[in-house]
Formats: sequence, C-alpha cells, structure tokens
Amino acid sequence: MIRGKVWKLDHDVNTDVILPGKYLHISDPVTLSKHCFEGIDIEFPKRINPGDIVVAGRNFGCGSSREHAPVAIKALGIAAVVAITFARIFYRNAINIGLPIFESQELYHDIREGDILQIDESNGTLINLTSGQKSTMNKFPEFIQEIIKSGGLINYGKRRLANMNP
Repeated sequence: MIRGKVWKLDHDVNTDVILPGKYLHISDPVTLSKHCFEGIDIEFPKRINPGDIVVAGRNFGCGSSREHAPVAIKALGIAAVVAITFARIFYRNAINIGLPIFESQELYHDIREGDILQIDESNGTLINLTSGQKSTMNKFPEFIQEIIKSGGLINYGKRRLANMNP
C-alpha cells in the first residue's frame, strides 16, 4: 500500500523536463534528484517530501530513452507515478529500476494537487482519501510487482539466482 500527497502534472511530460539533458553526465541518483522536474519548476525538488505521488496525464516520460529520468524521480523520494499512459521506454525503464508506476484512465480527471492518494497495487485500486473518490488502475502481473518490490530488475535477478538450487 502506498499513500502520499499528490503533485499533479499535465499531459506529455517529457524526459527533458523530468531531468534536463545537461545533467546526463551525472550518475549519482541523489545529485540527479536535486534537478528532478527542474524543466517544469526549478523549486520542485525542494517541495517534495518522501512518499509524495506524481499524477500525470497521457504519455508521461515521452522523449528520449534516458534511464536518468526514472532514477531521479525515485531518488527524489517520490513513492509512485500514476498516469493515464506512459511512454513505452520510460515505462520499461521505471520497472527496471523499481519505480512504482501505474496507469489509470479515471484518476487524472478526478484528483487535485495536494489531495492524499492511497494506492493498493495488489488489487489495482486507487482511493483519493481527500474526496473519497475510488478509481481503478491496470494491475501488474505478479512477477512485475515482484521486480518493483525488489527495487528493480537487477535486485530481482540476484534474489532469484540466490534462491535457485544448484
């Protein structure tokens, strides 16, 4: 279960506004997080609290296929991103690094910035605790839920290999 304050973004949030290209030489996630969403609001990283949730419209993460974008979001402490749709490469990169992402056709239109959202990833439900509004989301297959819970594909693979019998 994930619960946090909502930061609402528009449609077509591209990877260059999530993390501007001038920071792609940086590999430290904490340093990257200080520039997360700088292309939308330079003060954004300072206003985020660990556990906050980003809700966005269609095509979140479009643009170049930089893995830095989901890494910066995760390092900033954002607990999850919920969007109507995600760009496919961002979607895969987010799963690979263990950033919880969810698609919901309903939520975007019924939520406001500052609302408190509860996400139950195991049963595919979203509850706006501020308004009481309930929405559904696409539920991941169990193995993808495990990849995200493991902190990403590499950690998931290591855990699976460690549990194999020789």
